[in-house]
Amino acid sequence: MNLKDAFRAQNKLISVMNEASYLLQDDGNLLKVKTTHLRSKVMPDAQDAVTEEAAPSEYAGHLNEVAAFLMSMLAEREKLSAAIYAAKSKLPMDMDSEVGLNRVRQTLSRVFRHMTSLRNSETVISGGGTGYRFNSDGNQVTYLCDAKRVKTINFDRNKVRGMSAELSRKADETSTQIDQCLVNVTVDYELPFDMNDSFDDILTDFIEKGQ
Repeated sequence: MNLKDAFRAQNKLISVMNEASYLLQDDGNLLKVKTTHLRSKVMPDAQDAVTEEAAPSEYAGHLNEVAAFLMSMLAEREKLSAAIYAAKSKLPMDMDSEVGLNRVRQTLSRVFRHMTSLRNSETVISGGGTGYRFNSDGNQVTYLCDAKRVKTINFDRNKVRGMSAELSRKADETSTQIDQCLVNVTVDYELPFDMNDSFDDILTDFIEKGQ
């Protein structure tokens, strides 16, 4: 499989392990609960009745197999991780670092694009200003007046626009290289089940085979 499929397989293994773990974290599956209704204590002629609570999962009777399944899936993840590491070591680039750097490039480019979208402006705000004067009694009072608000960019738009364009170019170029790595690099690993199989199909097959 290629790197892209290897990462999909990695996510699939994580998903099935999570679902199996949930089964073993539910006490309803781990404990059998039996209740005896002591009717004979109240009525000597009555027979005691026993009820047993149903487990929330159909796999409650296969907990040892579920635990073994988790160990098996962990082993698969270890094999796959080693195979991915070996495949990445043959790449002409440090893909993990470049993926992280590309996120930074794209974030900075968005910041710079926002900066270049700003424009100088001048606005008159009716009644938005205040002043002070003395009234006929000699007291200082405030009064309203119009206000002119001027906004002026405080940076070199052309330089910032150029940096944004360079970041976008570099990010696109790196994304193309990463995509080529994902598709063209072979990972020496085979998933023990079909990628599209459901969790129930995978676990049931494991239990039936007695692995």
